Amino acid sequence: MPAPPPPAPLPLLLGATLGFRAALLLLRRLPLPAHVRGHPLRTWRWHNLLVSLAHSVLSGLWALLCVWQSPEMLVEVETASSPSGYLLVCLSTGYFLHDSADIVLSGQSRASWEYLVHHVLAISAFVSGIFKGSFVAGGVLTLFVEVSNIFLTMRMMMKLSDNQGGLFYRVNKYINLVMYFFFRLAPQAYLTSFFLQYWGQMTQGAFLLSILLMLDLMILIYFSRLLRSDFCPERASLRPNKDKFLTE
Repeated sequence: MPAPPPPAPLPLLLGATLGFRAALLLLRRLPLPAHVRGHPLRTWRWHNLLVSLAHSVLSGLWALLCVWQSPEMLVEVETASSPSGYLLVCLSTGYFLHDSADIVLSGQSRASWEYLVHHVLAISAFVSGIFKGSFVAGGVLTLFVEVSNIFLTMRMMMKLSDNQGGLFYRVNKYINLVMYFFFRLAPQAYLTSFFLQYWGQMTQGAFLLSILLMLDLMILIYFSRLLRSDFCPERASLRPNKDKFLTE
């Protein structure tokens, strides 16, 4: 049977959401790169990415630690759980709530609509673990993606600050490919295979599978953008000019 959730998940979600809001206010005090300073949209995006980077480092390493401490999460996707894993899922849900609010309140909903769709899907899936105590392990495994996001976020910050011509950017783009495969494509493929095989035998299996398939599609689209932007720049230059740091 799934482990029962803590008696008060809402305070945990509220605390996590407010915690990331506080992190945003603190990170706003840091100096801005010259290419970002004085540009309101770039300034907002820089601060937004700083919080995203903090979440990725924290949740990505935490997810790996959870599975190291409870390796049964790799096979018991529906029923395996741990207090640490539960808190991690709450923390990341709080981040997605915070980031959604930050995008909407900053007037960037149209430019960042893909992020909002992703956050709605992630929150909807994590609710199973938070309020019903099931699929906590599945939530932890999906957060492996945050290890990849560490390097993707650094990539976007270098592009935003006009530092994509340096050695670190060139090295990072190859690291991105490796991390994208091991911590984004591979975990998603494993979870998709699991749900396709067992979804009919599990409560909420069809609902979670539908969310997972939509996330799979988004991940493949992002991967094609990454390859086009970093490894086929001549093709990327043929696309309409827009604020790519918001979408790629």
